[in-house]
Amino acid sequence: MTLLTFQTNAQVQPLSGTGAPWTRCNDLPELTSTVPREYVHRSSVAEVFLTGYRRIGDGLFMLNGQWPRAHTFFTSADGTSHDPVQAGETIRQAGLLLCHAEYGVPLGHNALLWNLGFKADRAQLLIGTRPTDLELVASCRDFAWKGNRFSGFLEVSVRREGRVAATGTAFFSFVPPAVYRRLRGECSSSAAAPVPRETPIPAVEAGRVLPIDVVLAPTAEAGRWLLNPHLNHPILFEHANDHHPAMVLVEAARQAAYSSFASDSFSVTGIESSFLNYAELDAPCWIEAEPTPSSDPSVRTVRVVGRQGDTKVFEALVTGSMSATDVATVAATTDVAAAQVAAAPLTAPALAVL
Repeated sequence: MTLLTFQTNAQVQPLSGTGAPWTRCNDLPELTSTVPREYVHRSSVAEVFLTGYRRIGDGLFMLNGQWPRAHTFFTSADGTSHDPVQAGETIRQAGLLLCHAEYGVPLGHNALLWNLGFKADRAQLLIGTRPTDLELVASCRDFAWKGNRFSGFLEVSVRREGRVAATGTAFFSFVPPAVYRRLRGECSSSAAAPVPRETPIPAVEAGRVLPIDVVLAPTAEAGRWLLNPHLNHPILFEHANDHHPAMVLVEAARQAAYSSFASDSFSVTGIESSFLNYAELDAPCWIEAEPTPSSDPSVRTVRVVGRQGDTKVFEALVTGSMSATDVATVAATTDVAAAQVAAAPLTAPALAVL
């Protein structure tokens, strides 16, 4: 996404066969490049999804971005759509960019992401014939310093060709390196070996294509997995960390929800996550998922919790949709069960039938 330009005073030559002059890069009114990768805490320029921003009001900003047509991780299994979680990552980057570039948070400060929520319109995520250009309207509330700590609440609308493709919120805080070292203690420089990578659940059960993208390992208990990502994953661990990053936990929630339904027609549309404690690399983190009731037969919700020992490290509510075929199947199954209950003798335990 970066366009490299050079200053030159060379004579402008006519365009062959037309008599029209070439247009030098210098003469273009505006050139497109990514924002500095350091501002969004990425090591790779290819993983930067924002291209610029400007202030449009008090605490209100317009940001520009772009999603590539093909991404090694943030693409649907069939390759036809952008991943809703990419909207969450873009919102995360928007908050970091504004904190550093607009509100003056030093790049050396450590970011703490407490909450991240997003909801996407899958109809607006279809991959077209060119990269997807984005406009983000970001509202910053209570962005302020309290002593040497900075924090703020971000609300974002992601638009594609004037239509809302996703919305989301995030709550950040930043602390100086010395405070972070005290906060993390020995964990910030621990030499303890991380939990070894085990054979993950089948990629198809996690809604992924490649085994390396699966972050869950199976257990003997239904609805429970071991958080077990590949620590050299080029996207999830694209720079060094002393703990599991927030987006790894978001991905774990998504995969746990998908696996809960064991259906390739389940599509995640939104995730609301709260990060309560650091998920350490050297201790098992258990992921538990439980579907929750929904009044809409086409909508499924799953509550996901991550625990290390007795400590809850994060919780998430994953929302998704089912295909019309699966909705009809569920409805038919429910009708059959209801008919069985109605036909059963009065002495029969109705709950056992259900």
